[in-house]
Amino acid sequence: MPVEELNPADESAVVALWEAAGLTRPWNDPGADFRRALAGPSSTVLGVRDGASLVGAAMVGDDGHRGWLYYLGVAPAHHGRGVGRCLVEAAQSWLAARGVAKVLLMVRRENDAARGFYAALGFNEEDVAVFGRRVGAP
Repeated sequence: MPVEELNPADESAVVALWEAAGLTRPWNDPGADFRRALAGPSSTVLGVRDGASLVGAAMVGDDGHRGWLYYLGVAPAHHGRGVGRCLVEAAQSWLAARGVAKVLLMVRRENDAARGFYAALGFNEEDVAVFGRRVGAP
């Protein structure tokens, strides 16, 4: 199935897909994330269509050291059809073309479905702790 780099006209469809897939959180603006990914030379958003309908999308980026995969979402009606696998493969190809040797992603511990999906694709859980802090927080 063909995977394409998306463009600014796809923003509303991508955000709706990410919301339907349960990927958005109130503290993140998915539209701003989409626009930022398209604006920079080291990131993009990839998509899969079924006819005119967007059925899968993922944001991919290179931080200068490693590649990152974000917001991989598939329309619920298209689960189990290989859309997610195609997006992961396309993201890895996009990164490899830029000389990136490793891709990372974060999954919430309680998201057993996503953890199983990535494990089935050969991803391993890394032995690291992720620390975070909101910018501007005391």
